[in-house]
Amino acid sequence: MTSAVLGLCAVLVSALGAPQKQATSPAPSGGTREQEVLSLSKEKWRWMSERKVDSLASLFHEEAIFVHMGATMSKTQELDVIKSGMIHYKDVEIQESSVRFFGTTAIVLNKIRLVAVVGGNEVTNPFQVTEVYVQQGGAWTLGSLSFTRLVTP
Repeated sequence: MTSAVLGLCAVLVSALGAPQKQATSPAPSGGTREQEVLSLSKEKWRWMSERKVDSLASLFHEEAIFVHMGATMSKTQELDVIKSGMIHYKDVEIQESSVRFFGTTAIVLNKIRLVAVVGGNEVTNPFQVTEVYVQQGGAWTLGSLSFTRLVTP
């Protein structure tokens, strides 16, 4: 069993070491796949801040998963939280962005500084956010959004 675990770790390390495309300022739509996905991610943050639930509902896959610091939510739950203002993504400063492609799947990593109002209290946190997009019928849909709080000095 130990050799199987070590083998799996070796495969994951080699896969994660694959080259990635980086952009700290996503370019406008219409360009490379990287620019397209990074622009869509940036637009998603704007929609979240502006509470554009209809735009988000079109982007989020029906089976999407949202992982926050204290909860895991479905598409419906995430949209309800945004619509109600329980979480208001007030300001998102994207500090770094990158994307990796695996066939029709794109994994976006965003290092952000998020100012949010949660339960009536304004909080500021540094996060590494992982977004998983899947291309279906020529369009990208968000399948997963996960926040990992960063420990900063």
